[in-house]
Amino acid sequence: MQQLGVREHDLQETFVRGSGKGGQKVNKTNNAVCLIHLPSGIVVKCHREREREINRFLARRALCDELDHRLTGAPDAHAADRLRHLRRKGGRPATRGLHIDYRK
Repeated sequence: MQQLGVREHDLQETFVRGSGKGGQKVNKTNNAVCLIHLPSGIVVKCHREREREINRFLARRALCDELDHRLTGAPDAHAADRLRHLRRKGGRPATRGLHIDYRK
């Protein structure tokens, strides 16, 4: 985040209830993360894991990957891994629980 110039006070972070697999713990706790980068308007929603802290880390990593992709135009390393996984398995990409949107 420091290399891209993203500061913590530029982020608006909210926690919402998750859904799907994970049982009662997922349905009762606010462990899905909605992260908004205010200067660029990028919105990242992450609910890959049951734990809030892991989802916070994954959302920040996805935000940095998206910002890097927008600034340099180069595909990020995680996108290449997802495409490789997709080709190997022959199905949907491995982006379960992650959504990137734009607010501007």
